[in-house]
Amino acid sequence: MRGWIFLATFLSTVAMAAPAPDDNPLFGKEPSGAARPAPRLPDGHPDFSGYWKGIRQKDKPTGNIGRDLPGFLLPFTPAGQKAVEFNRTRTVDPEALCILGGIPRHDASALPFEILHTPKRVAFLYFYTTYRLVPLDGRGHDPDPDPKYFGDEIGSWYGDTLVIDTLGFKDSKDGKLWIDENGDPQSEKAHIVERWTRPDYDHVHVHLTVDDPVYYTHPFTFDRTWVLGQKGQGLGEYACAENNRDAAHLGPGPGAIGPDGNRGYATPALPKDPPGPDAYGK
Repeated sequence: MRGWIFLATFLSTVAMAAPAPDDNPLFGKEPSGAARPAPRLPDGHPDFSGYWKGIRQKDKPTGNIGRDLPGFLLPFTPAGQKAVEFNRTRTVDPEALCILGGIPRHDASALPFEILHTPKRVAFLYFYTTYRLVPLDGRGHDPDPDPKYFGDEIGSWYGDTLVIDTLGFKDSKDGKLWIDENGDPQSEKAHIVERWTRPDYDHVHVHLTVDDPVYYTHPFTFDRTWVLGQKGQGLGEYACAENNRDAAHLGPGPGAIGPDGNRGYATPALPKDPPGPDAYGK
């Protein structure tokens, strides 16, 4: 098991940057047949519960919050440009160190997630055995929230759209928060608005707006659709920090980011079988 956590993180990163095979368990497939109506909660709102898997899209990089922008270029302020350079050259990927990814990074991630939905609260469960809880009880924002990775979140309904409004984030200046897989920054002044819809039984969609006047010159948006996992699929336990002996040896930044906007590393094709214990003896 020595070095396993680093190996798993590294291999998943490379897999995200390369074309995924049809049997990649991280990605879902479009269902066949006629669309089924979305299930609903007792209060009549759509029920977002389910195990959700990403859909591969041509020319849409995975893990990149700028996937919908021309050239995948984010509108950095001078402070934002300094912050992204700092993240990519001086900081280790926080998730590789078992630090919470936060929002919107989890929305951009290639990894599946699970939603458990009740009329008063919705829980998002993520691959690294972490979660966020969004209240739906009509409360407002905390007037003086403590900075958090997932921020101070409140949910509300606009028709059949679940709106999640979030303030009170941590800041990338401490090196422990990336807005996406590519090391892009997020400030404590960020305001993230997610608009979730479930157009039918097999899909959920988010339209997300990032408004961060410290690191970006103007707000920008991000769109993503997931497909329902197969019956019996779901999240399992993932002990991120256990036996993470390679954490002290990880290099900074996300690795090379290709012209297609995907994060990756300049490595040959992955071996058919993982390396044996001797690979971690040095």
